[in-house]
Amino acid sequence: MWYFVEKGQGRPLVLLHGIGMSHQAWQPVMDVLAAHRRVIAFDVAGFGRSPLLANGTAPTMVNLAIQLGNVLKELAINEPVDIAGNSMGGWIALEAARLGLARSVVAISPAGLWQTRPLHAKYVFFGLRRMAHLFPSLTKHSLKIGLLRELMMAVPLSIGGRHIPAETALALTMDFVTAEGFEQTFAHTTRFVNGQDIQCPVTIAFGTHDWLLTKDCRQTQELPKHFRWLEPQGWGHVPMWKDPQGVAELILQGSA
Repeated sequence: MWYFVEKGQGRPLVLLHGIGMSHQAWQPVMDVLAAHRRVIAFDVAGFGRSPLLANGTAPTMVNLAIQLGNVLKELAINEPVDIAGNSMGGWIALEAARLGLARSVVAISPAGLWQTRPLHAKYVFFGLRRMAHLFPSLTKHSLKIGLLRELMMAVPLSIGGRHIPAETALALTMDFVTAEGFEQTFAHTTRFVNGQDIQCPVTIAFGTHDWLLTKDCRQTQELPKHFRWLEPQGWGHVPMWKDPQGVAELILQGSA
């Protein structure tokens, strides 16, 4: 079973985080969404408090989507479910839709829509992990300073990092540093394919300030013809702290 946090009542709405993160990524929007829906924010296998996939199963996005379906059955959710995902979570949501597990998909800055995985993403992610491992005290103290927090989080997360509470920023960083499944999952990030036959509604949103997945990472040929494409002004790669109300409204509209 994957670890999860649940709030609200009504039709289930699943939230999936990006690589190196956890359910905490959705903290700013949980209450707004829970006023309308039964919201279930998971820690994907190998991240947060969830264990790695069992029996040495490779953490491909397809396998993670299959496991998501199994977890939902354990929660007695047997019908297709609305799924919102960010980055890696958006890719898993698209795979879930391809497998018939999704009622709708809202993918915010989804990974996998590239021809070749961007090399700079590897340098950004592994550089930050290495820095936090080698200089934990410096990292901790830097995150307490608003300007430094803004600079450290601008590319991997979003502009506006100074508005994230220092304790939350440290918790997010520790999720990133200690994620047991990070290296293996990153190694299996190839690309999303064969999504043209997805039947459910699909909303894709890439913010104008997403500096991690740039224009060449936003290919559409593997998506169904009926997808909706948005470019919210000022959003970064992880916009939940930058514009929680806007993110919540996008998810509620896309899963209506």
